[in-house]
Amino acid sequence: MSHATPQTLLVRGARIEGQDATDLLVRDGVIAETGGGLSHAGATVVDADGLIALPGLVDLHVHLREPGFEASETVLTGSRAAAAGGFTTVFAMPNTSPTADTAGVVEQELALGEAAGYVHVQPIGAITVGQKGERLAELGAMADSRARVRVFSDDGFCVFDPLIMRRALEYVKAFDGVVAQHAQDPRLTEGAQMNEGAVSAELGLTGWPAVAEESIIARDVLLAEHVGSRLHVCHLSTAGSVDIIRWAKKRGVDVTAEVTPHHLLLTDELVRDYDARYKVNPPLRREEDVMAVREGLADGTIDIVATDHAPHPAEAKACEWAAAANGMVGLESALRVVQQAMVDTGLLDWADVARVLSKTPARIGRLDGHGTPVAAGHPASFTLYDPRPSRPFAVTDLRGRSKNSPYLGRELPGEVRWTVRAGIPTVADGALLDTPGALA
Repeated sequence: MSHATPQTLLVRGARIEGQDATDLLVRDGVIAETGGGLSHAGATVVDADGLIALPGLVDLHVHLREPGFEASETVLTGSRAAAAGGFTTVFAMPNTSPTADTAGVVEQELALGEAAGYVHVQPIGAITVGQKGERLAELGAMADSRARVRVFSDDGFCVFDPLIMRRALEYVKAFDGVVAQHAQDPRLTEGAQMNEGAVSAELGLTGWPAVAEESIIARDVLLAEHVGSRLHVCHLSTAGSVDIIRWAKKRGVDVTAEVTPHHLLLTDELVRDYDARYKVNPPLRREEDVMAVREGLADGTIDIVATDHAPHPAEAKACEWAAAANGMVGLESALRVVQQAMVDTGLLDWADVARVLSKTPARIGRLDGHGTPVAAGHPASFTLYDPRPSRPFAVTDLRGRSKNSPYLGRELPGEVRWTVRAGIPTVADGALLDTPGALA
């Protein structure tokens, strides 16, 4: 935890999850009181008139790149990006160097997050040694470590061997863990450059077919049902995948799924200009898929939104399409994109946003004390968000090390005005603080 001291804050007129305006008194890292007309001598007063108060956002799928790939991102720079986007907790994927497949590496990541202080960085452990898909990593040791790992993933790679996948599902039951699968059949996607469909045919680019995702999800929900274990599906992106998850939930399978902000908004039509900012795995899909994943999120088939924040240095994107790296940064833009795609279209309200971007991700990750309601007696971790402004997303909005955002120049609504983590402000009056808690 950061060495910053929790502030005494008096937040006036916040609309908790979009409801009627109320005041919040924050003291000693806790929401001490809520109600109308609150006062407290010496408190820093925050004018929250018209602002939406949401529980501190929780991202179940982030790439922080450290250790090993600090040219793209570090735990500190990624934490700053997260705070700027309203997040107070992020789960860090294990594709680092060395891979986060031992207790030592996940504890190192935890410590780096504590030293940065902007967000709680919760490590995700690799399922297999080196993410090579050959033998299980030290799942139990990571679960028993100080990091208390409960989410395991080889994200970036599919656990393709069904026996390895079954063994992982069996193993994590011992400590109520969850296996988070990157659903991509590697044989069906060899050389794939974009979504397989009309646009890929016109451009002559090798396609990434929807069935490559859907077939792995179908297999894994059956394995999870057979084993009686928890399965989480990363970055679901097709209409068929939504149907499979909906079917599995009706059967009582303990499966959860996430969708990224970019799969809620962007389509494969953007690839026509060969701008590598739009190259991502899974790829941007058809308009029909975008509509289907929005519907799936709205009706609860898809449980959460997770960014899959994937920073890359400029040279990894400023090159020809085929040579460019997959991935987009997404922490700073996530809440604004969700507002545009889901709230402004009437598909979700602000209470739903609190559920899919905070409460449910924390529950899936079994992280107690995170994603808690903005209510008296709970930790003072929340974001104050203004849904009213609208402006183009700019490079200056990006507070991490990499700038590979697909939204640059795109008109997006909203603005994060304050982010508070355990009573310590990290964003104040729309400005990211140089040091957590360093109010002027």
